[in-house]
Amino acid sequence: MSQGRDFLASLISAATDIAVIVSDEGKVLSLLIGARETGFGNLSHWEGRSINEFLTRESIPKFESVLEDFRAGEVSSKAVELNHTDNAVWEFPVRYTFHALGEIDGKPALVMLGRDLRPIAETQQQLVQAQMSLEQGYEARREFDARYRLLLRTVRDPVVFVSVADGKVKDLNEPAAALLGTTREDLIGSDFAREFRDRRREEFIEGLVNTSISDNAGAFDVVTKRNRHAVAITPNVFRAAGERVLICRLESEQQAAVRHDDLSLNLGLLFEKGADAMVFTSASGVIQTCNDSFLDMVDAAHLSDVKGRSLGDYLGRGQIDMSVLIENARRSGQMRLYSTRILNEFGAKTAVEMSVTWLNDRSEPELGFVIRDASRVDAIRTPQMQGHEDSARNVMELVGSASLKDIVSETTDVVEKMCIETAVNLTRNNRVAAAEMLGLSRQSLYVKLRKYGLLHKDYVPED
Repeated sequence: MSQGRDFLASLISAATDIAVIVSDEGKVLSLLIGARETGFGNLSHWEGRSINEFLTRESIPKFESVLEDFRAGEVSSKAVELNHTDNAVWEFPVRYTFHALGEIDGKPALVMLGRDLRPIAETQQQLVQAQMSLEQGYEARREFDARYRLLLRTVRDPVVFVSVADGKVKDLNEPAAALLGTTREDLIGSDFAREFRDRRREEFIEGLVNTSISDNAGAFDVVTKRNRHAVAITPNVFRAAGERVLICRLESEQQAAVRHDDLSLNLGLLFEKGADAMVFTSASGVIQTCNDSFLDMVDAAHLSDVKGRSLGDYLGRGQIDMSVLIENARRSGQMRLYSTRILNEFGAKTAVEMSVTWLNDRSEPELGFVIRDASRVDAIRTPQMQGHEDSARNVMELVGSASLKDIVSETTDVVEKMCIETAVNLTRNNRVAAAEMLGLSRQSLYVKLRKYGLLHKDYVPED
């Protein structure tokens, strides 16, 4: 008999994850964990206690219904899912089938054979999360597609998207279709090169790609085949979903004429041939481009020699000058008549007058500098020196009426005051920049300003 029980226990252990024998009152008489590792842990403390103590609130009514049928002499063959809980620490769902076992200790007993549902629940949860992520991705894609369609429909410039791999039109807007002399539906999926005269697909696409990545990127001039209009294509290449795509902006001769008006041409010629040096830098002062006059001033052979370097490398006071110029330009939009010196590649210094303008009409603001050679003009220094002539005259009057020590002390104060006033004037009353220019701490500068009665003196820009 003992061997039969052991065999039955082994059979139940192999066939199920958990087996629970309960009385008709719901009391746990015996419990067996299956051979497969399920992570239930030790549940021996269930024996001798009501199984309701280890069921969640929503599972108790389902178990009581099965128990009532068992008391009435019926055992349902339908599986029931019950959620177990143990000391409110963890829960695990189990699908049970119920079987009458006979009597144990004179009372009817019911055996519950269960399968652990946690792997299925985890898989279902992963599927739900994947479905939610997929829906969110679809929603984001629909939103992006709506924005793209609206932008393509409302933009006035003719725009065409072309695949680099096969040279076919992926998409375009109505102005582009009208410029090419056909409809948008006819052009989508067609060979872009065939819309222009004397153009082969491979050479045409390669020319567009080379134009887009060139440092001196310009327009790619073509003639349309349908209406024989001269068109300038400005291409840009980007990668989307592993595929390279050209976004081509088309421009007719009439549009180009409107864009390249006399003012634009004159400004371009002034930049190229002007006598004053002109430099465009990033917001931090890194040189982006300059004209030949600046290259002559710093004795550089090519634009590549100065591009990417800080303009402060060529200023007499280096970063101090740059900080003053940038801060004033950001604060007031521009700064003019700033006097300093330009250092060329060989260390020679040239006195210059500079003006700077903050160009913030773009996503990345830039600075525009106009630099004029002032080596023969000392007029800008004269107004600053006139205010000190009275002090110098007062020092000379002390000779004969005071000791040399007192005269030297007075002279030191005069020179110190002149230097402080000059620094404050050069920085347009920027106390932080003035202190940096003089090599003083801000606290020391304020002490000296108070000493000479300059603390509340406001800077008045001179024309």
